[in-house]
Amino acid sequence: MKTALWLYLFLFLAFFDLHAQYPILTPFAISLGAGPAFIGWMMGMYSLTHLPGNLLAGVLVDRNGSRRYIVFALTAAGAILLLQAHAQLPWHLLMLRAASGFALAFLSPACMTLLASLSSDPATQGKYMSGHGIIHTLASVVSPAAGAFIVAKAGYSGTFTTLGWLLIFTGVMALFSVPKHVQSLAAANPALPLHSLSQAPAQANPPVSRRYYLLPFFVSCSQGVLFFELPLSQGSDGMISTGILLSLLSLGALVTLSLFFLNRLAPGIRIAAALLAMALCFFTMAAFRGIPAGVVLFLLGAAKGVLFPAMASLFISLGGAGRMGRTFSLQSIAMSLGAFAGPVAAGQLRDYVSPYFIAFVLLMTALLLLPPRTSDKLAYRPEWNSPAA
Repeated sequence: MKTALWLYLFLFLAFFDLHAQYPILTPFAISLGAGPAFIGWMMGMYSLTHLPGNLLAGVLVDRNGSRRYIVFALTAAGAILLLQAHAQLPWHLLMLRAASGFALAFLSPACMTLLASLSSDPATQGKYMSGHGIIHTLASVVSPAAGAFIVAKAGYSGTFTTLGWLLIFTGVMALFSVPKHVQSLAAANPALPLHSLSQAPAQANPPVSRRYYLLPFFVSCSQGVLFFELPLSQGSDGMISTGILLSLLSLGALVTLSLFFLNRLAPGIRIAAALLAMALCFFTMAAFRGIPAGVVLFLLGAAKGVLFPAMASLFISLGGAGRMGRTFSLQSIAMSLGAFAGPVAAGQLRDYVSPYFIAFVLLMTALLLLPPRTSDKLAYRPEWNSPAA
């Protein structure tokens, strides 16, 4: 449990650092002379370089353990932020964001692998993973407003320097607190019936339809559009209001993540309802500017809090025994590609149509393309009661 608490602390600080930059990156890029199209590429580049980092991390963490990659991700990302504090040209920021995306891609796989190794009990493992999602959400609640507040007091350079040293200090803490080796479950008890992996032979599960992977792609696209457009719509003087609005978004997600009874509904129902609610929120921001953005973003966050646990349950049911790693790897790839494509498309089309309307179309398309599921795999299972963000 002590190791889990340390990991939660590292994840909180890393997520805090990441989300604290959302309300300030766009104004900072504008101050360097970047235009909307370039900002879209800058926002998307982080996710694009995150993709090869995730794929490489999966192999290296399994081979060498988690500790060294946790330390590497934290310290490397901190050093990159120290350099970012001295960026003078837009392409400096683009390159540094690309490097940051690659470095931080190692953190979450390493931490989640280590969390999964801390217990042989599936219920306890589920609690650890739920804790990961809640920590992520808590960090995203407080960090956007905190980042904007720090900029107002210390400026861009001071903010990036502060966040960079925070990550480096966290990496040093990880070096001394994370155990070098955690015995794997199989090595610890070869006879252990890991029923989550042995309920059925791999060949009993048919290949997952590629249409399902359009769901995380379109959802991630819409999120990328939001993180691109919201700071631009608030202007360079609206960093604090942008931070508060992003915190309201995460607060809405935290509310519905805490409503455990929602997980008793079938994943397909929750996904369809959440997609529709998110699409309507984006349509409202595009067409009804008189409605307070804080209210809409809180409702959008509440819908996200319903959607992401349901998506996790859906892909668990689709993956089945022997295909789980491949299934979640493809889901991660789809989300990284979507997070890249969303801001880029919004930056290119912003002069012709509201980016929020683009997000509305993407989510409605995801809803229409969601394959009907009549299999009993989507019936309620008790292990789905733990939310995963």
